[in-house]
Amino acid sequence: MSTENLPQSPDQPQRKPRVAVVFGGRSSEHGISMVTAGAVLRAIDRTKYDVLPIGITQSGRWVLTADEPERMAITERRTPNVEQLAETGEGGVVLPVDPANREVVYTEPGSVPKALGEIDVVFPVLHGPYGEDGTLQGLLELSGVPYVGSGVLASAVGQDKEYMKRVFLSFGLKVGPYVVIRPREWEQDESAARKKIIDLAGDHGWPLFVKPARAGSSIGITKVEDLSGLDDAIAEAQRHDPKILVEAALRGREIECGVLEFEDGPRASVPAEIPPPDAHAYYDFEAKYIDSTPGIVPAPLTPEETADVQRLAVDAFEAASCEGLVRADFFLTEDGEFVINEINTMPGFTPISMYPQMWQASGIGYADLVDRLIEAALRRSTGLR
Repeated sequence: MSTENLPQSPDQPQRKPRVAVVFGGRSSEHGISMVTAGAVLRAIDRTKYDVLPIGITQSGRWVLTADEPERMAITERRTPNVEQLAETGEGGVVLPVDPANREVVYTEPGSVPKALGEIDVVFPVLHGPYGEDGTLQGLLELSGVPYVGSGVLASAVGQDKEYMKRVFLSFGLKVGPYVVIRPREWEQDESAARKKIIDLAGDHGWPLFVKPARAGSSIGITKVEDLSGLDDAIAEAQRHDPKILVEAALRGREIECGVLEFEDGPRASVPAEIPPPDAHAYYDFEAKYIDSTPGIVPAPLTPEETADVQRLAVDAFEAASCEGLVRADFFLTEDGEFVINEINTMPGFTPISMYPQMWQASGIGYADLVDRLIEAALRRSTGLR
């Protein structure tokens, strides 16, 4: 499906495709999703597309919001939230689960539902669970509405760091040492679960990184230097996800690479390097989004290293059956080997985020990147493909 061939009735002029930008959500990355949405709303070509901003509150209610991207920015080191932009405190947006009907409906208690018109494509800029993890993608598949980014399986794999690593290993990609602590393990025998982590440190040394298994934006991650900090790190990770992942530290350089889907298949951007942030123990949430620690684009790699990481980034995209876009994160170890850390199926997408910066350096500016992603979504059908 292309923007030139949208269905029109004989007596109607050709209309512009309508893009619903969906943002916010129930995860701890709600605020970062808002910042991303503001950047996307600013960049969408309004001469080419009609736009409908839809926010999801932290309680899960879908609401109409003001189309005011300037209010979706980090101010005074605080991230915004959907409730600040919701047009009413009680109304909600409903997307019918019917492939024959793409009409969005607005409802308020005690009032007749109002039809808001059809949408042609959804640009979901949600990060984390309940949005980036395949849940929203499943709803859109049931509704028959095309959307930007990966499908249900790839989104779920890209969100769950355990199964992401398992998929990568099965495709021959190298990952670092790690252990997983499931909630039942922790509930039934804390001592045995803790011993798994201590054994990892015994085999590979300190520090360790304790993470929520299904979160992003470096939220809930703690760098643990020794045994004394382990319990607090576990508690912090479990605040965001009952399943946690613990990784051994890899000595090397942090290298990222963007992948974008073109009509002839996925291609990799120039890579970037994330230097160790001066004021932070590692590249954590504040280093990324509050202090905006700059990356080096393009990364100072040899031509051979650049080609290797670009190939591996596309391999990771294909291994997880991704679509649309991915940011692949690697370590270049001291022995010259690339080890994949993770992929993000909806990476940070503000103009200062690494994914757009890498494509800017590759010759595709931010607005063009947004347009290409929408066009790619319109070309795809929903359902099995």
